Amino acid sequence: MDPERLRALLQAVQAGDTSIADALRDLRELPFRTLEFARVDTHRHLRTGFPEVVLGQGKTPEQIAAILAELASAGSTAMATRVTPAAAELVLAAVPAARHLPVPRAIVLGPTPAPDRGRGAIAVVSAGTADIPVAEEAALTAELAGNRVERLFDVGVAGIHRLLASRAVVEQAEVVIVVAGMEGALPSVVAGLFARPVIAVPTSVGYGASLGGIAALLSMLNSCAAGIAVVNIDNGFGAGQMAAMLNRKRDS
Repeated sequence: MDPERLRALLQAVQAGDTSIADALRDLRELPFRTLEFARVDTHRHLRTGFPEVVLGQGKTPEQIAAILAELASAGSTAMATRVTPAAAELVLAAVPAARHLPVPRAIVLGPTPAPDRGRGAIAVVSAGTADIPVAEEAALTAELAGNRVERLFDVGVAGIHRLLASRAVVEQAEVVIVVAGMEGALPSVVAGLFARPVIAVPTSVGYGASLGGIAALLSMLNSCAAGIAVVNIDNGFGAGQMAAMLNRKRDS
């Protein structure tokens, strides 16, 4: 349940506009809602400030659609990640109000919140164009958590002047997400140049000795620059969520 919806319900009871019995009926399924194949955590938004997110990978389109609908009915904007184009077509047929974003491979049901829950902007930086899908997953996640996001793509170490030409984007951010494949060097450069916390995201972009992103992951974990935290390979969602938590205002 969305915190604002719960607050409105309690105010209605206090004002006498809603009976206690009606309020209890609305609250009865607050912790989770049981489907045939899932227990949808509708309480997570109240506990953590963020609604549950559906991992589309490994689920059927019918399951994705049903879980999204349950989450949205609780008053939150819902998102599914790692959704293939074929699955997205079937999900949108079942939930016409949803929208598919092909680059981050996500489906969103509900409006994007106003960007007023963070102290400042979150910068999402990608080393190369091939890293953009993971970067966009991070950016979308942060935006759906109510943050202002600035994107800076294709500024990797092979042409570091591209990053320096747009350094103001990073300098004005509260938190920086840096997404890189290949050797994964860009987070170290950003952390060494800017006094901002860096969330490093290794991607599986690369070939040969990149080992599906393991080389980038190990490079980021072994960085000599201070202020870097590393998430799993291709985990744009995890980076966006962490950045949103770091950037969140105390009263949000």
